[in-house]
Amino acid sequence: MAAKRSVLIVLTSAGLLAATACSGSTTGNGATPTASAARLTTTTAPGSSEVDRIAWALPYGEPTTLDPAKIGDYSPQTVEANLCDTLTRMNADFSLSPGLARKVAWTDDRNLVLDLRPDVTFWDGSPMTPVDVIHSLERQRDPRTQALYGNYLAAVTSIEATGPHQVTLRTEKYDQTLPKALSTSFGAVGQKAYAEKAGAAYGSPKGGLMCTGPFKLGSWKSGTGITLERNDAYWDTGLKPKVKQIEFRFITNNNTLTGALLSGEIDGTYELPPTSATALARADNGEVHLGPSTQNVLLIPGNAESPAADRKLLDALSLVIDRDALIRHVFGGDATTLKSLVPPLTWSGDEAAAQFDAAYAALPEVPRPDVEKAKALVAQARPAGRPLVAAIPAGDQRSLQALTFIQAAAKKIDVDIEIKQLQPTEMSSLFYDPSVRRGLDLILTFGYVTMPDPASYVAESVTPRGIFNWTGYDNPDVNRLLDQARTSSDPAASAAAYAQAQALFTPTTPAVFLATTHERMFMNERISGAPTSFAYMGMPWAAHLGGTAK
Repeated sequence: MAAKRSVLIVLTSAGLLAATACSGSTTGNGATPTASAARLTTTTAPGSSEVDRIAWALPYGEPTTLDPAKIGDYSPQTVEANLCDTLTRMNADFSLSPGLARKVAWTDDRNLVLDLRPDVTFWDGSPMTPVDVIHSLERQRDPRTQALYGNYLAAVTSIEATGPHQVTLRTEKYDQTLPKALSTSFGAVGQKAYAEKAGAAYGSPKGGLMCTGPFKLGSWKSGTGITLERNDAYWDTGLKPKVKQIEFRFITNNNTLTGALLSGEIDGTYELPPTSATALARADNGEVHLGPSTQNVLLIPGNAESPAADRKLLDALSLVIDRDALIRHVFGGDATTLKSLVPPLTWSGDEAAAQFDAAYAALPEVPRPDVEKAKALVAQARPAGRPLVAAIPAGDQRSLQALTFIQAAAKKIDVDIEIKQLQPTEMSSLFYDPSVRRGLDLILTFGYVTMPDPASYVAESVTPRGIFNWTGYDNPDVNRLLDQARTSSDPAASAAAYAQAQALFTPTTPAVFLATTHERMFMNERISGAPTSFAYMGMPWAAHLGGTAK
């Protein structure tokens, strides 16, 4: 890659994921794709008229925070993506385009320059300045913030204003992840003065936010809902919101959610449960939409001391789980099997996509059920001596059905699994708080990759400092190769390093790879314009909504 090549040009090709999702690929074990794959779309028809109010459901419950530095779950990201704009912007097709920075470019291997838009204002009318950008990034590596994404700044030595509308990040070495991360909540910009005044309460119902997005935080009533109000002074004139007010409601019961969508009490939701999708398939007031996704469904041990951390036991569980049946019965066919940690859609638009595809194809096929072989592995594994406690969020029917399916399969090899349902806030916290994971042997996770960069996602799970590395997995060769993938400015060399790392960690990291699901969304016919792809998590999706006059 040329030293002065704009990263926005490089990353524009990171989109077009929907095209590959519908191109006739096979599932990981060689089966044909589900019929639903042919119906994947990235967005819906534009809504043309203004709408006074919409109600949108959050099936994973109330956010624990809306602070961009701390959000790492479905509910908070669904809301926050409409509040705090990012320096680069994710699009519905997973491509990246300019955001608060009109240009992002490496001038050499150690200087990433952000040319900021001069006309951006916060909700209170004050201008966004380099000071706000620098503060938003720097607070991510301040221990007092307890941020989730400070690792993205690992190679950054300084962040300085180098012009009235310019910020330069100086690094120890080239870091291909850094500019991509600016499209996630890591790259969200808040007002420095407001954040400092709010202190630890920033992003909470009491502390609030001060950002630049198309909607502003109106009210947050704990246990009830969050209301966003349209930002009539929004800087992006091409994305002026048509919806005046959005009310987010916390509905974690599938039956309640289905009834609210059928009655029109709720206009829409992302992450629609499979059981609700079946009931809503013939709804006369709206439609179920399917989109491409980078979500992964994994079964992972909660801590290193658990018997479930033994890879032999995990391999045994993997050998008795019929993934095709799991996808058919639990996910309604709206998924495909998964060979490794990262779904292939993650790299679909990369310049070296063919290399990534070839390396993924070379991985061992997803195993067919083999009870006898699984029993032999159990005999070699660390003895449990008790039921394994497996956690899922309370009220999530999809998780309960999936884990019940796994529980039944495990009984075939005399492994008992006890299902523990955690309240949504507790379930969300366990991903980042080790104390919550004490006493949990297994966790069924519905994870996701937020940007077109497989190496950075994997690093969080398999390197010693990774926030999702709960068992202390450490392979020096994997660490070295992932570092090469991150620091190489040559896309082919980066892909080659990742491929080598993938071949090493896939068979050894403590995890059972189950499936990659499609995004499933329901929307009332009176509105349209929402993206249907999983990219909604990182873009101001509600600003695309409008009325249909139906």
